[in-house]
Amino acid sequence: MALIFVRTAIIFITLLIIMRLMGKSQIGEMQPFEFVITLLIAELACIPMADSSIPLMYGVVSIVAMFILHQIVWLLDLWFRPMKAIICGRPSLVITREGIDEYQLKKNNLDVSDLIESMRAAGYFNLDDVYYGLYEANGSFSALEKEQKTNSLAVTLIDSGRLNKHNLETCGITRGTLDDFLKEQHAKMKSVLVMTVDGNGRVYFQRRGRPYKILEIQAAEKW
Repeated sequence: MALIFVRTAIIFITLLIIMRLMGKSQIGEMQPFEFVITLLIAELACIPMADSSIPLMYGVVSIVAMFILHQIVWLLDLWFRPMKAIICGRPSLVITREGIDEYQLKKNNLDVSDLIESMRAAGYFNLDDVYYGLYEANGSFSALEKEQKTNSLAVTLIDSGRLNKHNLETCGITRGTLDDFLKEQHAKMKSVLVMTVDGNGRVYFQRRGRPYKILEIQAAEKW
């Protein structure tokens, strides 16, 4: 029992030193390669702690080797700027002045609901609150907000051609009202990338491959 405690303490101290040397990004927003190395270090640390038959030095050497690899990648990123895009990726502009860029979303394995969730986490509750929105290389969401925000919570009625019946009922909008709205826009539901509505009946409407529009719809409920 004492041996296991000592081995665990040594691995813990080694990990603490390595993580401090690797910098603050390891405890904040990580780049993809940093995330992979962190996972590998965690796995390597578990092996000698779980199995006392494995020499402790094997675990320590493996962890140090991962640290050296991290430093090599970091230096390549620092000295050869094109390597940064290869190793870490590039920011992806997903919202422009024309609306949501569906191609960029799919390229990053995201959909409209993921984007809206990221916006809410960043403090934007309406798609029309920002001029531009992008995902950084580390996966965080950044935006250039408009001078005047709507200050109203928007709910999604149509997401990638799919109707959200629960939100439709919450807004007090009947299916007939929605169908009439789509007819006025000469749009079929499957062709709609996103449609949201806020408590004032203000609609953010975008068809696939087209710029968004700000329209109005009669809502029975205000929120």
